[in-house]
Amino acid sequence: MFNIVARAAVSRVTDPVGVWLARHGIAPNVVTVAGAVGTVAASLWFLPRDQLFAGSLVVAFFLLFDLLDGAVARVKGTTPYGAVLDACCDRIVDGVLFGSITWWCLLVAGNRPAGIAALICLVSAQVISYIKARAEAGGLVADGGLAERAERFAITLVGIGLQGLGVPHAVGVALWLLAALTVITVVQRLSAAHRSARERLE
Repeated sequence: MFNIVARAAVSRVTDPVGVWLARHGIAPNVVTVAGAVGTVAASLWFLPRDQLFAGSLVVAFFLLFDLLDGAVARVKGTTPYGAVLDACCDRIVDGVLFGSITWWCLLVAGNRPAGIAALICLVSAQVISYIKARAEAGGLVADGGLAERAERFAITLVGIGLQGLGVPHAVGVALWLLAALTVITVVQRLSAAHRSARERLE
């Protein structure tokens, strides 16, 4: 639900920008790669240096490119390769962001419980996306769930930003909340795939 509402709101800003970029010859794949590179660089630069608030803002900025490339694609048209590139960049971003958070938890803050939660989030985020992709490759439906990508980023960046502003335990609370939601989402998507498989047999 948040994913739909957030995209609708942000699209009011990104769609005009996407049209402008398309008219100036910028391909959606360029936007996709630029967003991924920016997010990866910001995660690796700010979070291990304990600059959490600045990092949350910069990462959030580059994550908007994930919506911006779609706006450009709607103008210039989508391609099968573009979809593959977008999915690969999404997985890289997820892995590096949660890997950087894990680094901060374990090596900077010395917070092992939060580090464990970050690792759960890292693995679960990859599995959530894989279930959907693998199910769709087999002609099944396995989407939705409590913690889709927009929810994961919102909870994570709010927690990081608040911690950077001096709110104690904000990262730990956010990560454990997200860890629970992502595990539930894994179960939800597996259940959805199972139902879809049964419906095909009926």
